[in-house]
Amino acid sequence: MTSDFIDLTGRVVVVSGAGGGGIGTSVVRLVARAGATVVAVSRSQDNLDTHVAPLAEEGLPVVPVAADASTDEGIATVLERVRRTDGDLHGLVNVAGGAATSTWMPATRVSRADWRELFTQNLETMFFMSQAVAAELKARGRPGSIVSVSSISGLNTAPFHVGYGSAKAALVAATRTMAVELAQDDIRVNAVAPGVTATPSSLTYVDEDVERDRRAIAMGRRARPEEQAGVILFLLSDLSSYVTGQTILVDGGLNLKWTHLAADHTSLFLKDQEFRAAITR
Repeated sequence: MTSDFIDLTGRVVVVSGAGGGGIGTSVVRLVARAGATVVAVSRSQDNLDTHVAPLAEEGLPVVPVAADASTDEGIATVLERVRRTDGDLHGLVNVAGGAATSTWMPATRVSRADWRELFTQNLETMFFMSQAVAAELKARGRPGSIVSVSSISGLNTAPFHVGYGSAKAALVAATRTMAVELAQDDIRVNAVAPGVTATPSSLTYVDEDVERDRRAIAMGRRARPEEQAGVILFLLSDLSSYVTGQTILVDGGLNLKWTHLAADHTSLFLKDQEFRAAITR
């Protein structure tokens, strides 16, 4: 009987930030395998060709869409494609976000441009895409589920990454408020906050160090992208039908130990000593 609760057959789910080969791509794969038609959105056609097209070639119900979810034009492109897709609109997963390595620095050096860029990538993109999908659900009189990706940095301190941590914290606040406003329309709004996860983007500044991971994380290892995707699928599914306004920390117990800061308060996960020195100057 449990399988009935994770059967998304006949439903349409939008995944924003689907093409990076990490959490977003894993969400596309898992949600499509649960039966939903997935409108997989990435601003990079190359990423869609590399990571999403193979899923469609496997026969999974995936619709790749090249659009920039940080713009009104991009959101309009996504909604237009949703309206041409067979099935009942059901959900949205906001994965789009992140931060370039150049945004790591002391709080005293963060510029307005840095700050605005991080908030655009991680908060505005989530909010306005959620706004558009919620409005579409309400217009159709449909229930639904919106899930966004925050970060452990949005629930704790984020030394030398204050803009990113603040944007992810704001995402949590927006999730809670939207959950209240949309509850009477039977639209649930939740988030997940990943800990350190082995994704292509994280490999730009996190190296392989099994012993360090064992010391820092209660479960002794970093998450796999599909482990984040599994919690997101739960929040999309009817198994979580009475869950809204929540942010689920998916970190393998990293937060329980919280020993990943070195003596200079930089993350032990940073692999490049020159980069470590540069962000603290």
